[in-house]
Amino acid sequence: MLDVCLLGTGGMMPLPYRWLTSLMARYNGKSIMIDCGEGTQIAMKEKGWSPKPVDIICFTHYHADHISGLPGMLLTMGNAERTEPLLLIGPKGLTRVVNALRVIAPELPFAIECMELTENEQSIPFDGFRIEAFRVNHNVICYGYNIVIERGGRFLLEKAQSLGIPKQYWNRLQKGETIETPEGLLTPDMVLGPPRKGIKLTYCTDTRPTEGIVKNAAGADLFICEGMYGEPEKKEKAKEYKHMTFLEAADMAKRAQVKQMWLTHYSPSLIRPEDYMDGVRKIFPQAIAGKDGKSIDLLFEEEQQ
Repeated sequence: MLDVCLLGTGGMMPLPYRWLTSLMARYNGKSIMIDCGEGTQIAMKEKGWSPKPVDIICFTHYHADHISGLPGMLLTMGNAERTEPLLLIGPKGLTRVVNALRVIAPELPFAIECMELTENEQSIPFDGFRIEAFRVNHNVICYGYNIVIERGGRFLLEKAQSLGIPKQYWNRLQKGETIETPEGLLTPDMVLGPPRKGIKLTYCTDTRPTEGIVKNAAGADLFICEGMYGEPEKKEKAKEYKHMTFLEAADMAKRAQVKQMWLTHYSPSLIRPEDYMDGVRKIFPQAIAGKDGKSIDLLFEEEQQ
């Protein structure tokens, strides 16, 4: 299960009813944040989550509405007596930007590790999941992200027994490990069925529509996408500032064949996103106007009711 929460859905400036852009996802004891706009800590408090166990923060780009909440977040983590290292992932220049922001958060009881993205598409493996970064089309270098949880095949007990594989090796084989024994080599495919469907979350914001987004979002269980403007007549403005309209996001969701789409990163002038959703749902029926605090548990197939 991947636990997902949209902490903030605002673009450009925080509003009394809408915090700036941030997403939180939790899986198997790991907490991953994407973007950390102003107000993210308040949004986390409203959700009832603590910033202390955040393991990874990914940044799409370095405009203030996506990173301005970081110094306060670091200070709060430090005041909570965190000692575990924190991994930050983002476009080139991450180390310089973080060091500049840390002028007001200079002393922390934990290490910060910066991983700067260097490729147009980059995959970063972790224990049990991976983060995929892909370039999008904004007026500065900007990335979208996938969080992908793959699932191996089921353990075939009868097959393991029929092959005479000792029980002490079963757990290691189930985890994908190849084992050398005096009797020969044991491989996971000897005791596992075909791979099962995993979970995929795609997040992208501050971009024009691109084929790269469609490709990287393909088949996602949840596609969280920028909808800066709900009004179709603002398409030219979206083009000028390298943003997207609701209808453009819906078209990408349809072509990527995702299960559902949440819109986010609204213009401050967009008071009621739901007013523009009828046209969106004509293109992609499984579209939702995201709002602060909106949450979902993305489940493996066998966990679904």
